[in-house]
Amino acid sequence: MSDTPPPAGGSTRPAVSADALFGTVRSLWPYLWPKGRADLRARVIVTFVLLFASKGATMAVPFIFKWATDALTAEVAAGRTGGPEPVFWALVVGAPVALTLAYGLGRIVMAGVTQLRDGIFAKVALHAVRKLALETFEHMHALSLRFHLERKTGGLTRVLERARSGIETIVRMLVLQLAPTIVELVMVMAVLFFAFDWRYAAVVGVTVALYGFFTYYASEWRLSIRKEMNESDTDANTKAVDSLLNYETVKYFGAERWETARYDRSMARYEKATVNTFTSLAWLNAGQAFIFSIGLAAVMVMCVLDIRAGRQTVGSFVMVNAMMVQFYIPLNFLGFIYREIKQAIVDIEAMFAVLARAPEVTDRPGAPALVVSGGTVRFEDVRFSYDAGREILKGISFEVPAGRTVAIVGPSGAGKSTLSRLMFRFYDITSGRITIDGQDIRAVTQESLRAAIGMVPQDTVLFNDTVAYNIRYGRPGATEAEVEEAARLAQIDGFIRSTPKGYRTEVGERGLKLSGGEKQRVAIARTILKAPPILVLDEATSALDSHTEKDIQDALDRVSEGRTTLVIAHRLSTVVAADEILVLADGRVAERGCHAELLARGGLYAALWNRQREAEDAADALARVSEGVDDAVGAVDRRDEDSINGERVTAVG
Repeated sequence: MSDTPPPAGGSTRPAVSADALFGTVRSLWPYLWPKGRADLRARVIVTFVLLFASKGATMAVPFIFKWATDALTAEVAAGRTGGPEPVFWALVVGAPVALTLAYGLGRIVMAGVTQLRDGIFAKVALHAVRKLALETFEHMHALSLRFHLERKTGGLTRVLERARSGIETIVRMLVLQLAPTIVELVMVMAVLFFAFDWRYAAVVGVTVALYGFFTYYASEWRLSIRKEMNESDTDANTKAVDSLLNYETVKYFGAERWETARYDRSMARYEKATVNTFTSLAWLNAGQAFIFSIGLAAVMVMCVLDIRAGRQTVGSFVMVNAMMVQFYIPLNFLGFIYREIKQAIVDIEAMFAVLARAPEVTDRPGAPALVVSGGTVRFEDVRFSYDAGREILKGISFEVPAGRTVAIVGPSGAGKSTLSRLMFRFYDITSGRITIDGQDIRAVTQESLRAAIGMVPQDTVLFNDTVAYNIRYGRPGATEAEVEEAARLAQIDGFIRSTPKGYRTEVGERGLKLSGGEKQRVAIARTILKAPPILVLDEATSALDSHTEKDIQDALDRVSEGRTTLVIAHRLSTVVAADEILVLADGRVAERGCHAELLARGGLYAALWNRQREAEDAADALARVSEGVDDAVGAVDRRDEDSINGERVTAVG
């Protein structure tokens, strides 16, 4: 099954077929009728009982209206002729007044039972939403890194958001709108058939059929118009957000008029599309009203003829009108119900498509937890490729002894960061083995494997929460004292305490309120708190300036003490002290040894080292030149200031 969800809207989507509708309901039913939840099942039963009760009250109201009208007509007739009141109406309790009060009571019962039904079913619907959303969210985390790299995060969150909304919509529309409308239609047809005759039922049936066909085709036509409106709205919002996010760039180039004109063009398209949307809605409503009014007039004309023939009373005329007008209210929502159910099915199917995607990396049945005794990591002839036909690792073999540090260096694209992803089992290797203390990591649970490894990545992304929350993420049950101690060891405690809110300071979206060095220290503190026996440092200082790099490197050296450490580095100066350095090239180990040995060998490592040293020397020289220029400019400024001050003294003298 494809990972790509169906399009979110527009005429390209297929019509709601019975198979799609029933398939969606069948998939949702276990959540609406959950096992082990007798309370929720009871609510479902009560909901359907109240559904029929509310429609029974709905049917009773026109009858009471008819009886009140007939009673009033008889009373007026009796008063006009001076004769006694007919015996039948004399037996009716209170006749017109009592029946009118009963009519009002019937409408209250009808509304009250309907609202009670909706309230009782709300817990069932929202429980289904919660369970499905939770399963989808959990499943998304279980899917492989490959899946998430191929998808946009915003797209995944939209799938989850739309699915939640879609479940609520389809449950509300089917159970609380469409089902009651169908029940009411059947009841209206039955009442007309038995209380009048088959001709009335036939006219109503034809009217509803024509109404349904017109609503379906008009709604399909409107979907393409609404798609254009939604696309133009999205385009206008995108341009506005893009322009405001690049506010400084707009100012740099004086492009305010250009951005305003660009936004106005998008809004002009939105204006035109929205006008078309409202116009099409007017045509839809007008067509629905025309069809229903013709059917209503036909039924009432038939009733007038029957009254003249003595087969019906005036109350029957009022009853037919009230019943049809009352039925028109839910019928008028058919177009809206169809459109909402159609969108809900698309959104829910997108969610089920994600749920149907099997995780690429799974635990073996009965897999034991990883037991770390020393922490020796070994790669044994490991081969791996992200895509068939392009092998990234070509028989990598090395060992990181317990408590020692091994560094992996090499040019970009050599496969360095792939090693850390394989250690965490974000992917499974093609062949070979990766072991920790002799245990194949594919044979143990992923949870225990990842609990044993700490990671300090190059690009530390923090949660939009407090500093304390982000540090405590290493061990959620840690105390405040343990969090503060981890921060102290990571050399960030002083900075945190200098802020107004201390450990309650918000770090912003992705940690953007902190500098690169501060974010790295938070990541180190988080890893210290986790206290893993194995540590992976993946380009942990490559994005920092040289001064900050030195401070962070000191903190990393302290964290690494006594731990099995795999360092993946771009800057060779950070791995000089490693027990062993492996140089990767084209997916293979090209060289290995300590820093001095590799330099003496004069191979790839020595070439990389010399190149980086030359670049650093050039950068230092440029910095010294810049400082010299700044000093010269400062001296000139001071000389000019002294000259001006001297002239002022002379003038005063």
